[in-house]
Amino acid sequence: MKFEVTILGSSSATPVFNRNPSAQLLNCNEKYYLIDCGEGTQQQLTKYNLKATRIDHIFISHLHGDHYFGLIGLLSSLHLNGRVKPMQIFGPKPLLEILEIQFKYSDTHLRYPIEFTPIEADEPRQIFANQDLVVKTIVLNHRIPTTGFIFEQKPRQRKLIKEKTDEIPMAYYAALKKGIDVEQPDGTILKSEDYTTPAEAPRTYAYCSDTMYDERYFETIKGCDTLYHEATFLHELLDRANETHHTTAKQAGEIARDNEIKKLLIGHFSSRYKTLQLLLEEAQSVFENTELAVEGRTFQL
Repeated sequence: MKFEVTILGSSSATPVFNRNPSAQLLNCNEKYYLIDCGEGTQQQLTKYNLKATRIDHIFISHLHGDHYFGLIGLLSSLHLNGRVKPMQIFGPKPLLEILEIQFKYSDTHLRYPIEFTPIEADEPRQIFANQDLVVKTIVLNHRIPTTGFIFEQKPRQRKLIKEKTDEIPMAYYAALKKGIDVEQPDGTILKSEDYTTPAEAPRTYAYCSDTMYDERYFETIKGCDTLYHEATFLHELLDRANETHHTTAKQAGEIARDNEIKKLLIGHFSSRYKTLQLLLEEAQSVFENTELAVEGRTFQL
C-alpha cells in the first residue's frame, strides 16, 4: 500500500525564494490528506502535478498564518472548479469562524459542504479513522494552541500465495487472509501460514509543526517510523528558539534519537538561512538518518 508524503512548503513565517510556507500532502493508498496549508499551497500542488480535487481531508495544526493562509484560496478554487463532495477539515475551533467570515463577506456560497472537526490542544486524542488510517493529535508547546498529527496505518491482511490459490476453494480466502486456519469437510486443516505471507507491518508518520523542545509530547511520538519535526534555527540561536517557541536542528536530532525514531525529516526553516546544509549537518551530528523536507521531495514512509 502506498504511504508517502510530498513536501509542498518548508519555510517558516514568510516565504523565501524556492521555499513556501508549511504544507505537505500525504498519500495513503491513493487517498490524499493535506497537512497544513500555507500561502501558495494550491500553486505547489499544480507545480508538482498533484490534483487538489483528490483531497478530501485537511489537517491544520494551528492558527499562525504560515500554516493556513492558503486554505481560503484552495477551498475557493475547488468551489469554482465545481466540487460537490464534502471536505473534512480538522483544526482549531476558531478556524471555522475565520472561514465563515471570509465566505460571508466575499458572498461566496460553496457548492460543497465543509465538515469541520474542532481540535483541542489539551491532550492527545484520536480525531479520525477510516479503513486505511488512524489519525491522532500531538500536543505541542508553541505560543498559541498547536497540535501535531500522527498518521498510523491500520494493520493489513495477510497476502495469499498466488501459486497456491488453485489448491483451495475461493470461499476460504477471506479467513486465511485474516490468519484463521480452516477445517475442510473431510477434516483436513488448511493452515493460514501455509497459504499466505505476512502483511507489511503498519507504519506511522508523525508531524510536529511548530513547537519548542518539550519532553511532554515525547511519549506520543515514541517509536514512529518517520518523524517530521520543525528545525527553525541552528543551535547557536537557542535563546531565539526558546523565545519564539521553536526548535533548533540539533534539538530535532536529539528528539529523534531519544524517541527511537527510524527516520527524521526537518523543515520550517527560518528565512535567514539561504542554504540549508548547516541545518542538515547539525541534525545529522546527533541523528544520522536525517533529511531535509524541501519542496518537491516525496518520501516513502
